[in-house]
Amino acid sequence: MAEQSHHSVVRAAGVVSAAVMLSRVTGLIREIAFARLFGAGLANDAFIIGFRIPNLARDLFAEGALSSAFVPTFTSYLATKGKQEAAHLSNLVATALIVVVGALCAAGMIWTPQLVSLFAGSFAAVPGKFELAVTLTRVMFPFLLLVALAAQAMGVLNANNRFGMPALASSFFNLGSLAFGLAAGQWIAPRFGMHPIVGMGYGVVFGGALQLLCQVPELLQCGFGFRPSIDWSHPGLRHIFALMAPAVIGAAAVQVNVAVNTAFAAGITDAAGHVMNGPVTWLNAAFRFMQLPLGLFGVAIASATLPSISRSAAASNIEEFRGTLSRSLGLVFLLTIPSSIGLAVLGEPLIAAIYQGGKFALSDARQTAFALACYAVGLAGYAAVKVLAPAFYALNNARIPMVVSLVSIAINYVAASTMVRVAGLGHAGLALSTSIVAIFNFLALLWMMRARIGGIRGRVLLTSFIKVSAASLLMGAVCFASSHLIRGSLGLGRWARLADLGLSIPLGLAVFYAAARALGVAELEMVPRLRR
Repeated sequence: MAEQSHHSVVRAAGVVSAAVMLSRVTGLIREIAFARLFGAGLANDAFIIGFRIPNLARDLFAEGALSSAFVPTFTSYLATKGKQEAAHLSNLVATALIVVVGALCAAGMIWTPQLVSLFAGSFAAVPGKFELAVTLTRVMFPFLLLVALAAQAMGVLNANNRFGMPALASSFFNLGSLAFGLAAGQWIAPRFGMHPIVGMGYGVVFGGALQLLCQVPELLQCGFGFRPSIDWSHPGLRHIFALMAPAVIGAAAVQVNVAVNTAFAAGITDAAGHVMNGPVTWLNAAFRFMQLPLGLFGVAIASATLPSISRSAAASNIEEFRGTLSRSLGLVFLLTIPSSIGLAVLGEPLIAAIYQGGKFALSDARQTAFALACYAVGLAGYAAVKVLAPAFYALNNARIPMVVSLVSIAINYVAASTMVRVAGLGHAGLALSTSIVAIFNFLALLWMMRARIGGIRGRVLLTSFIKVSAASLLMGAVCFASSHLIRGSLGLGRWARLADLGLSIPLGLAVFYAAARALGVAELEMVPRLRR
């Protein structure tokens, strides 16, 4: 039974991975448009801050805490109380979101200048940058409510073993926000005396609406239409709130880390002591690249694992819970460790081939690649936390992830300030501090989970980690040699970089597969099931 459960998780992860791949590709198209149109300068920095503020609130109240608390509770209701009770709970949660998150959006739009000052007060040193960030933040704040409802819809569909459309929803956001944003920026914003990038802000809101609406037909097929309903004393809703309270605190700790790093990045100065335009954009572009393997593997495996382990927890089947979780972590290692090595080694040609052009210069590509290499250090830990943290919520224990997140605030501040001020690594030091926090969170949660469920097949996981790391390091050495030879022969032009990637990536994959097969990496047998 446990093996069958894990097979279904792997197949579901394959579905989500394919959809996430499309989402990341469309997201990359969106990022390329931003880079080419606005470069790594004032407008793009202001947009990133304007988008980050409601986006942080989204992670705090919507996709992060809400999903972790809602999916286990809804899955339990569906399995033990039936579809009608589960549908009623879904309506209660959606109505509560409209009321609570709608009020947060209104408050955020009123106190936008104070929020921007908190995250990027140093923008005031550059004429017009602070004011543009305030305008963009106000425009994009309604996105928070739309994406919160979209996250709740995703939870309902995942609990019903519908994974494709929820994972595709972000593709609708990317394409819708880009198309509407370009149109608004080109034709509407100039007529009202606004910067063209403000039109891209309106595009974000339009894309958020598409992200929600594209899931509605499948919700109706599953029999979960929306009917407004308010009952703050409902036990299921109260249970979700009880789980969300520590989850929000834990998520708040993560957002404190992001706010600290953003403030550091916004205040980085050049040799003359002037605040630089660029570090915020370089970090954002680098993290976007890291999100490709993180979404393809970490988020996909986590999304597929949570409903399965929630059912195991509801049935008090800890052995099945342990087996599914352990094998999911093994699969995370198999897919993310070689990805992190590949991003570190081939980051510069990858970023230059995609982003460089227009207002995005070669120097911007190199700074972004430096940050990407530092982010890649923590990729496996970051992805594993995506699997581990929700597992605690499935066990009705939200306190442990909260405590770990709170401790990470101190670790992040010390690491970030050390990397920037002492080591002088600038924006790349902030990426490295993020990786340090991700690795700490993973190790702490793994140790706590091992104690909570009486073991997590640690020796098997450690053996797998060592074997996958050895195969990945061999792959990295081969890719480095290949890339160095190709660039030495063909130069640094766009076609040379494309040739570098076209040859080095397949060669690296072949070397990794051969080495992993020779070392007997057990998780390698799971990969074909991802395509089924």
